[in-house]
Amino acid sequence: MLFGPHETNLGRGRALSARHTAYYARRAAGGCGVVVTETASVHDSDHPYELAPLAAACGPGWAEVVAACRPHGALVLAGLGHTGAQGSPAWTGAALWGASAVPDVVTGEVPAVMGRPELEALVAGFAAAARTAVAADADGVEVDAGPRSLLRQFASGLTNTRTDAHGTDRLRLPAEVLAAVRAELGTGRVLSLRLSCDEEAPWAGITPSSAVAAVARLAPLLDLLVVVRGSGLAPSAYRPDGHVPQAFNRGLTRAVRAAAGGVPVVLQGSVVDPAAAQAALDDGTADAVEMTRAQIADAALVARVRSGTAPRPCTLCNQACQVRDVRNPAVGCTVDPASGRETGPPRSGGRGRPRRSGAVVQVVGGGPAGLEAARVLAGAGARVELVERADRLGGRLATVAALPGRARFADLAGWLVAECERLGVRVRLGVAGPVRPDGPVLLATGARPRPAGVPVGPGVQVLTAAAVLDGTVPAPGPVVVHDPVGGPVGVGVAELLAAAGREVALVAPHEVAGARLGGDLAPANARLARAGVRRETAAVLRSAGGGRARVADRWSGAERALPCAVLVDAGPPLPGAVPPGAPPGLRAAGDVVTPRTVREAVEEGRRAAGELLGWPRR
Repeated sequence: MLFGPHETNLGRGRALSARHTAYYARRAAGGCGVVVTETASVHDSDHPYELAPLAAACGPGWAEVVAACRPHGALVLAGLGHTGAQGSPAWTGAALWGASAVPDVVTGEVPAVMGRPELEALVAGFAAAARTAVAADADGVEVDAGPRSLLRQFASGLTNTRTDAHGTDRLRLPAEVLAAVRAELGTGRVLSLRLSCDEEAPWAGITPSSAVAAVARLAPLLDLLVVVRGSGLAPSAYRPDGHVPQAFNRGLTRAVRAAAGGVPVVLQGSVVDPAAAQAALDDGTADAVEMTRAQIADAALVARVRSGTAPRPCTLCNQACQVRDVRNPAVGCTVDPASGRETGPPRSGGRGRPRRSGAVVQVVGGGPAGLEAARVLAGAGARVELVERADRLGGRLATVAALPGRARFADLAGWLVAECERLGVRVRLGVAGPVRPDGPVLLATGARPRPAGVPVGPGVQVLTAAAVLDGTVPAPGPVVVHDPVGGPVGVGVAELLAAAGREVALVAPHEVAGARLGGDLAPANARLARAGVRRETAAVLRSAGGGRARVADRWSGAERALPCAVLVDAGPPLPGAVPPGAPPGLRAAGDVVTPRTVREAVEEGRRAAGELLGWPRR
């Protein structure tokens, strides 16, 4: 099993840090077989994001990662690459390098066409980086020819229109790089290639059939091949969210493996369940499987599977583990708040007991914050009672799971409930707490509904998005979904209602629907268009009534009317209320404090439990 390369923002300057070492070592200790470090730029002309590693500065960090991972039996491959026209000139102050003067569809930059000096410098940079990795005693390197790489740009007709030898033979540069790296590694270390085998642009790009021919040519230089897909035109194809089925690259990987001449081939592509990984191995799809996000969600995934314990499920939401952002957030995880924070307080079940030792800790509320708090407390040896006023645990996780592409949040609820049961948490359903606590109380009772926020007259039914997701059937007639946030809820509810045959308009103040969706932004708008959802963007909802909703243009103020029998409010709820009789000094977590995302609720539940256990503050 592989833990693949990904941006982490854990570095110090352009070097790896102690946080990197702890991050990778935790996965190695959890049973991961191959760790590929964050891709490092092989030449200082490439600086794609502020904390992007530079291979020339990574020697000591690579050595520390190797020393930390090797005792656990994991191989460490140093990730090497150059992003070319998909980099950023903000940090270098110079033109980007590229195969041809083709404007990049992501950055909008027109790269400087690489001549012989730049081509030679690039090949030499890969060789020097491999030499540095060998000196650090890495087990090998992985060369990036994936969606964001310069090598992919040279191999593709989308971005390489040259007429010289590097244009008439688009694989020439990748072959030269691999030969130079192979010479530095010798025969005792692993040379892996991450190769985009389908750019999803068949009119000019790399296609599965052209990738098969490329693999047949490059395979003699390789020890390992990771099959991926995507390009600047299809960036989400590399790491899509839950709207795309896991293991989506199986057919592509199987076809490429047949041409690899016996070189071991790795399946990549949203593989997050151990059963899916095993199936791909059993049927000959691949020789190994990359489970990067699954091991961000549960660093001990392999160890858990071996012991017969269910691993913490990845939700495939991409909300915390995709961090290529100008704000430089550190890599994290919606379901594991400790991921990316390995040098912080205990991850779960660490040392410490509630300050009133022997007392029962009462957790009030069985949503994500309450369940995580109860799990952490019980894992540390505390006696825990979890009370929930509903007849089931999970809170709003079940609501979120009803959204398109978010079904795996139900798996998270199931895992948290099972862990609380395994750890001996006493659960009381249908009870509104606190209930005569004799010890600390942690309140996680959730949010309150929010009024519509605009005048609503007769002739329009008003529902919250949560009510729709919980099963309330809207009245007949056109539906207006008001999405002041721009997150997955408004878009998802509009999709669901349109799929049910309803006439739907989505009203949002942003310039595009789902403005906060990140990597799912373009796919989400494509889904809305296919579903026939009318997108009223840069629009402010003014009122609703008489079968109409009135919206105003955000910039001009000009008003227009939309047919509206049902107004669905996808805005955030209000903070919850502390119930009567709550003891003084109680701790609170989740939506009862203020509306949270699932990630924030889980993290806050863990933090509140840590405070009760006396964990040191970060």
